[in-house]
Amino acid sequence: MRPVLLVDVDGPLNPYAAKPYGRPAGYATHRLLTPRWEAKERRRLAEWGLPGRPVRPLRVRLNPDHGPALTALPFDLVWATTWEEEANDYLAPLLGLPVLPYIAWSETPVRPEGGVFWKTPQIVSWAQGRPFAWVDDQITDADDAWVREHHAGPALLHRIDPRVGLDTGDFSLLADWARQLD
Repeated sequence: MRPVLLVDVDGPLNPYAAKPYGRPAGYATHRLLTPRWEAKERRRLAEWGLPGRPVRPLRVRLNPDHGPALTALPFDLVWATTWEEEANDYLAPLLGLPVLPYIAWSETPVRPEGGVFWKTPQIVSWAQGRPFAWVDDQITDADDAWVREHHAGPALLHRIDPRVGLDTGDFSLLADWARQLD
């Protein structure tokens, strides 16, 4: 059984923290208005007393080379993003990715103490001991320790700089880790 690569979007694929004039090479900017984003923004605007104001689309920067680079890795790919199924509808076509499974997040996530990211327990529960690598910009040492304590299989938690996104070094590290499992 191949290991799973759990892919977050904002940070690894969409370097949202990059300066507008310092966008990493190879990225194109897209304006996307997904149903989930639109509903969230309409609620926020209503709370601010601006219910009729138009919702601005998300600015998403994507590198089309990342799709082929991800599919070339020795992993089964899974979305681990708050985009959930919308990643397949809006992002996969722009990246040249097939429809991927995704983790459906709990409406009321468990938030462990000690700085553990809210996604971490759900990822471990979802993985059920299967080897996985996870790329996200929110991963910390606390998450790594939590996974070591609660996950029975091998795991690689790899933090991605949200100013840079995935780069060739990240792809090499992931490929090397997966090959070491064989």
